[in-house]
Amino acid sequence: MPQMRPLDPAFPIDRQIALDTGPVVLVNLFTLDAADEQSFLKSWQDDAAFMKRQPGFISTQLHRAVGDNPTYLNYAVWESNAHFRAAFTHPEFRAKIAVYPASAVASPHLFQKVAVPNICVA
Repeated sequence: MPQMRPLDPAFPIDRQIALDTGPVVLVNLFTLDAADEQSFLKSWQDDAAFMKRQPGFISTQLHRAVGDNPTYLNYAVWESNAHFRAAFTHPEFRAKIAVYPASAVASPHLFQKVAVPNICVA
């Protein structure tokens, strides 16, 4: 299972998923050892395939940082926090993340869209 390192230690993912909110975007930053990169990609593919089948899932995208060190950023869009919570706490998903390489460190955080006049909508 990857180590969990919250982006905001005062409000980690376990507290975030308890809230009832509208659409959310999961942003998850992963760091890992280069030797574990292929294993990480296989694990991520397996858990993303599970998430894709869950109610409320909209989309996901994985990005690799430019450079030699394997740092990845994933974002996933969900219809609601309740949908994400159900998928994230599902026993099948929990079993899938248990097989991530030991060097993997995950920093998941939930976000909501913000409207900025003349720039973007919420």
